[in-house]
Amino acid sequence: MSALQQKVDQVVAVLTETVRDHAPVTFANSLGAEDMVLTDIIDRYHLAIDMFSLDTGRLPQETYDLMQTVRERYKTPLRIYFPNVKQVEAYVAENGVNGFYESIELRKSCCHIRKVEPLRRALQGKRAWVTGIRHEQGSTRLDLKVSAYDMGNRMQKVNPLLEWSNTEVWEYLKQYEVPYNKLHDKFYPSIGCAPCTRAITPGEDIRSGRWWWEAPENKECGLHTGKVIPLK
Repeated sequence: MSALQQKVDQVVAVLTETVRDHAPVTFANSLGAEDMVLTDIIDRYHLAIDMFSLDTGRLPQETYDLMQTVRERYKTPLRIYFPNVKQVEAYVAENGVNGFYESIELRKSCCHIRKVEPLRRALQGKRAWVTGIRHEQGSTRLDLKVSAYDMGNRMQKVNPLLEWSNTEVWEYLKQYEVPYNKLHDKFYPSIGCAPCTRAITPGEDIRSGRWWWEAPENKECGLHTGKVIPLK
């Protein structure tokens, strides 16, 4: 058995256990490289996990293209959640369409409206949610656990790829010919909203292309900053 297959088997075991102990389970699919690995695994192993994605209204065209590809290739439906229109309109009226560049507070407020609030709606009725977070992705994610109770959302939060390397992620994508966001081929390792994401240069941190005008310790949108209690 290859080292990669051992990693895959571990992921399947974690997800199977999560379904057994915390159903119903949903997968928050950002359509990044890691999440495409999980999309393929969930579908390939017929795991009882549904999945959703957040359309912030500011995504790159390449992300929308991948959304459509996922819909066409996989049997597991990808549900799409949008931000509250009135909240977006009020934010833009007060701060401008690109007001998030002006301060950390305004950027996080924009993220809250476009991501956090739709996430809470997407998680309603669930007992666990799955993400593609990895330790390598930045300093804000070093202390995360594979499975922990998410106090903010009052459910279990599971990060089955936490210990995977970037090399392993891409080995899986290539081996199984999994579709991925074409911006990755243009040196975008981490992809969010178009105005808040840029390409990086060799040697830069993997998250340096996200909110590049802010300090590293601030580079979260609010989806993964809630208090969690690790399993013992």
